[in-house]
Amino acid sequence: MSARTITLPVFDDAGAPSGTENHDLGAPGPWTTPDTPLTSRVAFAAAHVIPHAGAGNVPGEPASVDWDSTLAYRHRIWSYGLGVADAMDTAQRGMGLDWAATQELVRRSAAEAAAFRSTSDAGHPARVACGAGTDQLSPAAVAALEPGEAGLAAVTGAYREQVHVVQDAGAQVIVMASRALARVARGPEDYARVYDAVLAEADQPVVLHWLGTMFDPALEGYWGSTSVADATNVFLDVIRAHQAKVDGVKVSLLDAAHEVGLRRALAALEPVTMPAGFGVAAAADAGVGGARPRLYTGDDFNYPELIAGDEQGHSDALLGIFAAIYPAASTALQAFDAAAAGDAVAAKRGHEILAATEALGRKIFEAPTYYYKTGIAFLSWLNGFQPAFSLVGGLHSGRSVAHLVELFRLADGCGMLLDPELAARRMRAFLTVNGVDA
Repeated sequence: MSARTITLPVFDDAGAPSGTENHDLGAPGPWTTPDTPLTSRVAFAAAHVIPHAGAGNVPGEPASVDWDSTLAYRHRIWSYGLGVADAMDTAQRGMGLDWAATQELVRRSAAEAAAFRSTSDAGHPARVACGAGTDQLSPAAVAALEPGEAGLAAVTGAYREQVHVVQDAGAQVIVMASRALARVARGPEDYARVYDAVLAEADQPVVLHWLGTMFDPALEGYWGSTSVADATNVFLDVIRAHQAKVDGVKVSLLDAAHEVGLRRALAALEPVTMPAGFGVAAAADAGVGGARPRLYTGDDFNYPELIAGDEQGHSDALLGIFAAIYPAASTALQAFDAAAAGDAVAAKRGHEILAATEALGRKIFEAPTYYYKTGIAFLSWLNGFQPAFSLVGGLHSGRSVAHLVELFRLADGCGMLLDPELAARRMRAFLTVNGVDA
């Protein structure tokens, strides 16, 4: 049997092994690194963290991060011309990555990005944007908060602390949704008050992040309403009130039609003058003397069509799936750049590359969606980028063996097993340990 042929188990509907099949691994995709910075889309991959293989890595244990492997993963993303969105949901904020480790991650990633920029022959900007939230408030402290003034003050203070950590490190701020704010806010006015205070601290334009309940059920009713339409109106009011400080918005609701509608609402805003930097659209790019907020898609199901766009515009990207498919994502964005430069067929090629990864993305992010980090780490391990299949907080146990076997098939199908023989060896070991080898 070839080193690139593997016997995979087949499972019945109950998850019990019901047979086997031989699977011949294909070649990796024809992925290319760009010679110059990507220009037609701004794209960030929301990256995961890699723990020390011998650390606790169990629920309740402080995160013990393998910094060499974690930062090397970010180098790979930057080398493909993408930015890194760090200390985000993909890095297990609120699901194993504690505040002490988060602060260190922010500082190390920002410093590593600066070092990468200084040595990049291709001039890649190595953008880094980091999440600022309120998760230094312990779950017990959040549970004790009551709606009203005291709770809002605690949330605002926590946000301010994290914003300054990110800014002091030299990274762009992503204002994350807050479980604590969802608990203490009495209505839309309280959200507006907190975001007013938080954005007053920003020294550069930020990204506002709206995370849906499929990623975090504790965010039910964010923006003061369980109605998506009403919540969107509140969200837009916050953006209008602070437009000069909003580089863009990341929306993770897995609703393509809603995103397109929001994208068009942002495009209809009057342009404003914004400081340069962090990928903010320059006045010349806006074409009318100013800039409008970008729509960074966070839709890990429908990203191919949203990034490709339509005659009225496209979404930029800030995606967890890009941490798994960054070589393909970069190659697609290079095609969109070629289309912007006049290549008549390049846009179709870019869309086709992204569309080929869509089934993989939908598998990684299937319900319960918040366990998608398990699939990101599994692919990282199969491709040789971390020594063990592990995540902080024991989250590597978040998916079934059957799920990960199918993920392996889909990753191979779209060329995302970058070293097929290594991936086959590691998959055989995984199947043996889990008692489903042939």
